[in-house]
Amino acid sequence: MDQKIKVAIIFGGKSAEHEVSLQSAKNVIDAIDQDKYEPILIGIDKEGRWHLDERSKLLLNETNPALMNLNRASEEVAIIPDGDSNLLINPKTHRSIGAVDVAFPILHGPLGEDGSIQGMFKMANIPFVGAGILGSAVGMDKDVMKRLFRDAGIPTPRFVTFYKSGKKAPDYETLTEALGPVMFVKPVNLGSSVGVSKISSAGEFQKAVELAFTYDRKIIIEEFIPGREIECSVLGNEHPIASVPGEIVVKHEFYSYECKYIDEHGAALEIPAKLPEETVKEVQRLAIEAFTVLCCQGMARVDCFLTESGEIYVNEINTIPGFTKISMYPKLWEASGIPYPELIDRLIQLALDRFRHEQEILTSI
Repeated sequence: MDQKIKVAIIFGGKSAEHEVSLQSAKNVIDAIDQDKYEPILIGIDKEGRWHLDERSKLLLNETNPALMNLNRASEEVAIIPDGDSNLLINPKTHRSIGAVDVAFPILHGPLGEDGSIQGMFKMANIPFVGAGILGSAVGMDKDVMKRLFRDAGIPTPRFVTFYKSGKKAPDYETLTEALGPVMFVKPVNLGSSVGVSKISSAGEFQKAVELAFTYDRKIIIEEFIPGREIECSVLGNEHPIASVPGEIVVKHEFYSYECKYIDEHGAALEIPAKLPEETVKEVQRLAIEAFTVLCCQGMARVDCFLTESGEIYVNEINTIPGFTKISMYPKLWEASGIPYPELIDRLIQLALDRFRHEQEILTSI
């Protein structure tokens, strides 16, 4: 039998989405084909230290999403470039732990989904699953992402952005003229609805701005598009394909963090979404176009709004979408004929294929 491919599954991180990442990683670890791949578990704690250990010791309270956390007593690890390969070592004892063949980052939010760790993988000559540096960076920054959508003619909700150190955000009444009376206030570089508020009054607006600025130095304020929440998964490199769309039927005020990850009854997933065939094709077309415009590779989930009149607005893209057992990305592919273990296999093979092509590019003359 051929030697197993060593896959570094990297999760946790310093982001506010740390706990979501742990849940996603648990599901990937459970589903990966261990006859073909040797998973190497690397958890990053909230202080940025990397830990390596066996599954039974790395995650604490792993059966309870609300209490799951990283065991920081595990052995610390670092990745060291070594010519054409790379090594895992203990940074304190310098003990060599071995090499990895490919990295599978399941790091939601800043320092994991924004191009930071992707740049480190490139420097260390490690193939990795998901978008590259550019696609990750623009996919994370909602301001830049939406400007690229707008310039490419992809319909997206109206928005304005503000920096904490820049000009003061206008008052609620002024913004209603451009965005309407109901709006969302969000940190620009975060996901999983962390720090997000849906507001419809001046009093709510100021609190929402303060909350968003606790998570980022740039915030985005978007118009509210009444309609259905439709999501579509994308898979591939140069020739991406789109899954069947799904619908999120939210039981809360909006699709909040608690609704997504804590309250198991917070939302219902309609997979596939009950849509006319022409609407399905248009959602898929827009999802692939958004993926391509942002220079994404590997995987992404594209989130849209569908109005009563049939208009489709692309709200955002997630380049490392949730992989929990209730997450849309894997469930949509399962409904499209690609079960979870096969999806993980395809993502790893896409990473290795991209890496082989990149090795053909001249880096010196």
